[in-house]
Amino acid sequence: MSLFQDIYDVIVVGAGHAGSEAAAAAANMGSKTLLITMNLQNIAQMSCNPAMGGIAKGQIVREIDALGGYSGIVSDTSAIQFKMLNKSKGPAMWSPRVQSDRMRFAEDWRLMLEQTPNLDFYQEMVSGLIIEGDKVVGVKTSLGLSIKAKTVVLTNGTFLNGLIHIGDKNFGGGRAGEKAATGITEQLVDLGFDSGRMKTGTPPRVDGRSLDYSKMLVQSGDKNPEKFSYLDVTKPLEKQRDCHMTYTSPEVHDLLREGFDRSPMFNGRIKSIGPRYCPSIEDKINRFADKERHQLFIEPEGWNTVEVYVNGFSTSLPEDVQFKALRSVSGFEKVKFFRPGYAIEYDYFPPTQLKHSLETKIIDGLFFAGQINGTTGYEEAASQGLMAGINASLKVQNKESFTLKRNEAYIGVLIDDLITKGTEEPYRMFTSRAEYRTLLRQDNADTRLTPKGYKIGLASELRLRRMEEKKSKSFGFVNFFKETSVRPEDANPVLERNNSSPMKQSDKMFKIFSRPNISIDDMREFESVENYIKENNLDDEVIEQAEIQIKYSGYIEKEKNNADKLNRLENIKIPSNFDYSQIKSMSFEAREKLKNVQPSTIAQASRISGVSPNDISVLLVYMGR
Repeated sequence: MSLFQDIYDVIVVGAGHAGSEAAAAAANMGSKTLLITMNLQNIAQMSCNPAMGGIAKGQIVREIDALGGYSGIVSDTSAIQFKMLNKSKGPAMWSPRVQSDRMRFAEDWRLMLEQTPNLDFYQEMVSGLIIEGDKVVGVKTSLGLSIKAKTVVLTNGTFLNGLIHIGDKNFGGGRAGEKAATGITEQLVDLGFDSGRMKTGTPPRVDGRSLDYSKMLVQSGDKNPEKFSYLDVTKPLEKQRDCHMTYTSPEVHDLLREGFDRSPMFNGRIKSIGPRYCPSIEDKINRFADKERHQLFIEPEGWNTVEVYVNGFSTSLPEDVQFKALRSVSGFEKVKFFRPGYAIEYDYFPPTQLKHSLETKIIDGLFFAGQINGTTGYEEAASQGLMAGINASLKVQNKESFTLKRNEAYIGVLIDDLITKGTEEPYRMFTSRAEYRTLLRQDNADTRLTPKGYKIGLASELRLRRMEEKKSKSFGFVNFFKETSVRPEDANPVLERNNSSPMKQSDKMFKIFSRPNISIDDMREFESVENYIKENNLDDEVIEQAEIQIKYSGYIEKEKNNADKLNRLENIKIPSNFDYSQIKSMSFEAREKLKNVQPSTIAQASRISGVSPNDISVLLVYMGR
């Protein structure tokens, strides 16, 4: 008698951030789903820093939430501190971030998954795929079990042939204390996939009781904290835990350099490329030798635990070198280690081998999500998992795949970058990667994406109704400013106090509010504005949304026009298996790149590195356009 008699619609391999979102999405869309992982106690484990969000990453979490994913809700229920980063800049740059309770984060994720209908769990290592022709039909486990499925989503994180490095020691593992996964890479390569190796790392964890916080700078959360999820499942934090900041020094750097000859980064043991924007401490002092100090952020791992994460001190140096150097950091003179930092190398598969749905081009029904695609970061992984789970479910339902354009979501930018450009180093999202970031703000993710999530059967009707109410109220508030006039004698005291030119005749409030140095607090001094807010029961979210629409209306309209122009090219489809070799007037490099990537639209083709505007013109002519 078999443990698994049914054929699953979707099997998700791996239960990190990508796998958890993939399983939740597929199951919530009605697909019979199995989440299989090597250790059910480590579902949605925060392998590195205990935080969610940050610059551009916070926008992604909001987008996941708007579509109906779980990351935003869990981030709120497990938060110990909230900050809106870049608040001194324009709203396109505002990025929410929470410090998380690591243990509670994983627990809340597991409990939410266990309460999700259509979702089964199984603990074991998947050692291979069951392939028939060019289609995946299930997975094989290390115990020799065969589990059948219509689609499979691989979210293996750092576990594929993972190798952990601490100084001159190395050993197999997908994460500290957990074994690596073997078999899958070798099978995929035999099937024709290209693979590569990447590296990431993590800092030591220390005992907070051994630190002297009086020597550090306090890093508090926002006075009026917000939250990630657009739903009212949780309330903003009423109390928060402080983080702290300290610095390395020339003495610390000298002590670290003493161990460079035993560093796997410098002695050739690590050959793969690590994340450019999150370098190890030894890499930082080597690359930036002129810097006398580097910031270290001291982050508590939860409400009650004494374990502390030393953000900024990621390292693979020998444990004795780590300890000696860290004891020379101000506030760390008596530090006790919970565990040393380490680096890990793992297999990944260049993402140009995927379609925009995250389904592989070689094997039908097989999807990749997360670090297997060359990304780094919980948020990047979770968003890919969400999209892979959605598309695996849609494939089973024989429905058209769900994709997001670059002007619709940071998730769209992320996936398009991966599919079109590929990556040879761990890919991390930044606001600078998005050419339409004024449109892709964290505050409007629900109005951008919740209708789409509802249409595919993932976002709930409650989400949709809440979004529609917010949109209607903010639209009405904007119209109020456009339709309501104010007299000079009422407006000028406010304008003069803010060093703004006085009015000579009555004008619409919209024009006054549009002035750069006039805020919503200034406008609320007008009795009519305050009355409108009270009569229509406008909350802070609606008020902020209206303010952004008024203050940045010109920029928003300009980006919309630019996006519309690009979308005309998005609508020009390129036939699958188009023979680029026959276009002799196109450069050889362009033909090779187009042949390898197989773009689905002219717009995607135009974003491929090595394809020039002239090549696109030639392609358009050849297609009769």
